[in-house]
Amino acid sequence: MSLQFITPTWHVPPHVHACMTTRIAGVSSGAYGQVDGAHGLNLATHVGDEHAHVMANRELLCAAVHFPNEPLWLNQTHSTIVHLQTNNEYQRNAPPPEADAVVLTQGGQVGVVMTADCLPVLFASADGRVVGAAHAGWRGLVDGVLEETVRVMREQGAHQIHTWLGAAIGAAQFEVGADVLAEFLLKTPSAAGDVRMHFKPHPEHDNKYLADIYGLARDRLQASGVVAVSGGEHCTVTEANHFYSYRRDRTTGRMATLIWMDEPHCAES
Repeated sequence: MSLQFITPTWHVPPHVHACMTTRIAGVSSGAYGQVDGAHGLNLATHVGDEHAHVMANRELLCAAVHFPNEPLWLNQTHSTIVHLQTNNEYQRNAPPPEADAVVLTQGGQVGVVMTADCLPVLFASADGRVVGAAHAGWRGLVDGVLEETVRVMREQGAHQIHTWLGAAIGAAQFEVGADVLAEFLLKTPSAAGDVRMHFKPHPEHDNKYLADIYGLARDRLQASGVVAVSGGEHCTVTEANHFYSYRRDRTTGRMATLIWMDEPHCAES
């Protein structure tokens, strides 16, 4: 079975490329395999999978996609840190940068974030000269990781920014407490609209809510001046055959969402 990917549907220049992996194919087994027991494509080294299996999965990914360089894997901590990537960082066995978002300005770079219920968001300027990716769990989202990514992109010359929302936990599955709602009410800019519309009272549990992470992200992005937001159709919890889910399984793998540009001589002028 060959690796399977989700390819974003968004209006960006053809020299900008992106994809999101699934759990299908690979060499990982057990909790890191597939639902039917077949081997899976876990790409994270920090979740308990055998290191050799993760490295083999990363090699399979690079062979299948033909990246212009190796992805620069991040040490994600649910922060709002945005890493501005440079080409000289591609060093095997070097410690990964601590960040939850990455911005790229040169062809040949490959940015990546990993998720298993959290929301992966891809960014690209309309001219395709600045791109990025962000890992937005609810903590990063409420603290402003998406806004910070947009800010860093604009510092690099991005104007009209398009975004794509990858597979994350769906609104019917994301149960949160009143503390999460309170955090969003406290920290959401007024321009992002009414937070409460994305928190529905849980039908069975008092003082619990079902949160729409896609809706919350769309409002934040639009309030930041992003011109187009696409994606957001999947649920990692219910689509078990395709996605790892921490909320569903606890011990599980991670998918990767990646973005890169052709080398400058291949890009549009």
